[in-house]
Amino acid sequence: MNRNIDLGIFISRVAIGFTMLVYGVNKLVHGIGFITGMMRDLGLPSFLSYGVYLGEIVAPILIIIGFRTRVAGLVFALNCLTAIVLAQRDNLFRINDFGGWALELLVIYMLMGVCYWFTGAGKYAVSTSNKWD
Repeated sequence: MNRNIDLGIFISRVAIGFTMLVYGVNKLVHGIGFITGMMRDLGLPSFLSYGVYLGEIVAPILIIIGFRTRVAGLVFALNCLTAIVLAQRDNLFRINDFGGWALELLVIYMLMGVCYWFTGAGKYAVSTSNKWD
């Protein structure tokens, strides 16, 4: 069977990037006040909450189009890790109502960001010649 790894990376980039982008658009529409509150509760500067726009809008768009995908993947993964620390700590050892790990989706997103850090965008991308692609 003929393998097309670049096509597989492209499909995963679109699937992961688009689904995370929906979260980011929701935050654009409804605001990030709840994130700012969580930051303050942990003693962190509230301006850091604006980083969610990098992780849930900018990084997914860059991942989808394949521009500086390695860096975007790292930002994406760090955004997911931040979400786990801020909002999902209580679910670390919890099973959801369907028998799955409560953090499964967020961890899958995070690990896919790490994968893009290692693989880059593949050949189906806006930019393929830079070391950060």
